[in-house]
Amino acid sequence: MNTAESSAVVSDLIWFKSSYSGTEGGDCVEIAAGTHAVLVRDSKAVTGPVIRVSREAWAGFIGR
Repeated sequence: MNTAESSAVVSDLIWFKSSYSGTEGGDCVEIAAGTHAVLVRDSKAVTGPVIRVSREAWAGFIGR
């Protein structure tokens, strides 16, 4: 896991929030699929830190 990511790279990505998140603005995360990694961020702090995990680690996390 790595939290260092270029802000230019992060801003160029398309971010997705789970359809299970609802619309009331609760505690949600967003993900973006990069070329070699999946990035995760807090949906309420989109300019805040980003967690970077390998695609393999993400697949294991979601059970694929």
